[in-house]
Amino acid sequence: MNLSGAVHAFRILREPSLCLPHASISNFRDLPIPLSLAFNPSPGQKSVDIRAVVLDKDNCFAIPHENAVHEPYNDTFQRLRKAYTGSRLLIVSNTAGTPGTRNKAEASLLEHNTGVKVLHHNIKKPGCGHEILQYFRDASDAQIIAPSQIAVVGDRLLTDVLMANTMGWHALWVKDGVVERKGLWAHLEHGLAAFLTRRGYEPPEPHHENWR
Repeated sequence: MNLSGAVHAFRILREPSLCLPHASISNFRDLPIPLSLAFNPSPGQKSVDIRAVVLDKDNCFAIPHENAVHEPYNDTFQRLRKAYTGSRLLIVSNTAGTPGTRNKAEASLLEHNTGVKVLHHNIKKPGCGHEILQYFRDASDAQIIAPSQIAVVGDRLLTDVLMANTMGWHALWVKDGVVERKGLWAHLEHGLAAFLTRRGYEPPEPHHENWR
């Protein structure tokens, strides 16, 4: 059970816009590279400058519960690796890298198959934002000076997008994913996004202030 998700979900009751992405794509193959191209700057703001990317795994670039890039997405994945080298690209998954022997083993396999660092985090998304933030702060090659320079790419509004917005990052929603999501939560998330958009809600502005 994802207690972090349950706790953070209550924040949506007070701030519904927290679950709205700044941009969306159908599937990973549609990912703009560099990711700065996905986001339109707010009036008066300079162009968006994405320097680091946080990737979800399941139904984002991989079939759920598999630890390799879905073959049709491999070209996009490799271009993303070239654009965001070293510590600037990070995989954060609730099924690989969380506590537990099996999840740690899956994180190691995922790193081997993708060539990308998988974060070992104690709290599941959306509650692990500060663990991600510490990773980037400790990474000298990331060269991030503001939260708005981080983008999260994922298929879940109530984990990936919610986490990004609570941390002041950019959020890119993969709406359809690798396989069709038919469960109750999938219908709820898509319906919620459409409802809030019709009501005039907009995602919160990412935080542009320097943190160093």
